[in-house]
Amino acid sequence: MQNKSLAWAPSLYFLYYAAAAALLPFLVVYYQELGLPGTQIGFLAGIPPLMSLLSAPFWGAVSDKTQRSKLSVLIAMGGAILLALILSAAKTFVWLILAVVLFSFFSSPIMPLVDSTTMNLLGGEKERYGRIRLWGAVGWGIAAPIVGGLIELGSVIWSFWSYAGLLGLGFLAAIKIPERKQVGKTPHAHIRLFLHDPRWLFFLTVSFCGGMVLSMSGNFLFIFLQDLGADKFTLGLSLTIATLSELPILFFSSRLLLRWNAQQLMGAALLFVVIRTLAYSFVVDPWLVLLIQLLHGPTFALMWVAGVSYVNKIAPTGLEATAQGLFSGVMLGVGSAIGAFLGGFLYEHIGIVGMFRVASLVALIGVCFMFLVEKKNREYSL
Repeated sequence: MQNKSLAWAPSLYFLYYAAAAALLPFLVVYYQELGLPGTQIGFLAGIPPLMSLLSAPFWGAVSDKTQRSKLSVLIAMGGAILLALILSAAKTFVWLILAVVLFSFFSSPIMPLVDSTTMNLLGGEKERYGRIRLWGAVGWGIAAPIVGGLIELGSVIWSFWSYAGLLGLGFLAAIKIPERKQVGKTPHAHIRLFLHDPRWLFFLTVSFCGGMVLSMSGNFLFIFLQDLGADKFTLGLSLTIATLSELPILFFSSRLLLRWNAQQLMGAALLFVVIRTLAYSFVVDPWLVLLIQLLHGPTFALMWVAGVSYVNKIAPTGLEATAQGLFSGVMLGVGSAIGAFLGGFLYEHIGIVGMFRVASLVALIGVCFMFLVEKKNREYSL
């Protein structure tokens, strides 16, 4: 591994996810304080992942075509900082829609671009990705309760300021990203390979189910906790506990990938999602929810590491950033968007408990599709 070329990575992952923890989970609280109904909250919560479906592959394709990954990351980060501050000033539903759309266009591709660059620089040691990504979990876990405490003492505006400041520091770290070398072939010559490889269809279906369920539970978890009587500090603490559960998964991810393949780990993550969402629906005390948050590592972290590893394995040569953007766009994009829309609808019509139970059923469907992914991979001898 080129140690010097990756010296920027731990600090960038730390700062990016610290910034994300400072803002993204608290957006629904901001919308709720503005007096928006559940359906409008669900609509706004669904915009960022829907934009991710469009912007992440678009930015990835631009990065692959121009081979200017660092410039792409810096432009995206700069735009996200500016738009987050603009979003904090939006008060009406129409202006919120516009601000969220633009913010999402710049913020969504940041991590897929960074992931692709990291995997490229790791060379033959790609299994070490998890230990670098671990710093993102640390940043998330530290920032969440601190920002939650600031909001409790002041107002939700601290969330936006914290995001801008932390991502601004991340911008400085990103300046150290080296530009990758040309691969010798243009991405457009290989884009048809995505369409002709059936593994992508089944894998992206699984990613869609996973992203949908995680969105349904994640976007409305804070509202669920508040309904149970939790304060703002407890909201932040729930994120810290979830993050702590990611650390062992990320630290030992290389061993997990050597012991089981990425498809098997993805299937295991979906089974844990079934257990996690179903468990939410039976609790009546916020402290029990905090215990369930320990399953975040075996769900999201395991799913993400397995997905990034699998995508890197089957991506056409020269389209690595595009492939990571496609994975991110489907899982954190269209899956999360539909999860947010459906979650808002179910929350308003059958209640949050019913929503969690529907989410567990969707995750179970994803497990079934995982068998098809395994079947196709045996055909390709992966």
